[in-house]
Amino acid sequence: MEGKYINIHQDLIDACRTGDRNAQFRIYKLYYKAMYNTSLRIVNDSAEAEDVMQESFLDAFQRIHSYSGEGSFGSWLKRIVINRSLDCLRKEKDTISLDQLEYEMPETIEETTEEEIRFQVAEVKRAISILPDEYRVVLSLFLLEGYDHEEISQILNISNQLSRTRYSRARQKLIGLLKENNFQTIFSRN
Repeated sequence: MEGKYINIHQDLIDACRTGDRNAQFRIYKLYYKAMYNTSLRIVNDSAEAEDVMQESFLDAFQRIHSYSGEGSFGSWLKRIVINRSLDCLRKEKDTISLDQLEYEMPETIEETTEEEIRFQVAEVKRAISILPDEYRVVLSLFLLEGYDHEEISQILNISNQLSRTRYSRARQKLIGLLKENNFQTIFSRN
């Protein structure tokens, strides 16, 4: 069984292949929140993310026979969600892309309260949400979804260099937005 990924929910995946609606519902419940959050980070609209996520599950269940088992089911499903999310954005705009950002905790972390940390996280999320689509998408794919620039370039059908360029511009724009709000966070480049 070399080359195959061992899924912890393989029994549900197999049942979905036979059209078992109960298994489909259970898979949906297992992956809904993560897939919704993935879509939301890309489309930046909760209602649109909900629609994309629903369409993605329908698409996945229709194409479940194409899932080869070479990677995790969650990764396969996430790729469908990302592609649907990007399609949604392309309907509204012509270009999409971003680059890389790294957050370093302040040295005085012991003195930072949980409430202050929540506020800082909320401020970063807000700043990311107002970035232009082409920046927000690359930033989300790189930082939050864990894709590298080569993968991002394939997903977005752009060059690796353009992915890096958009990331760099997104990073600068995000830093500028955070500085405008006197947000004291340290950002560094890999």
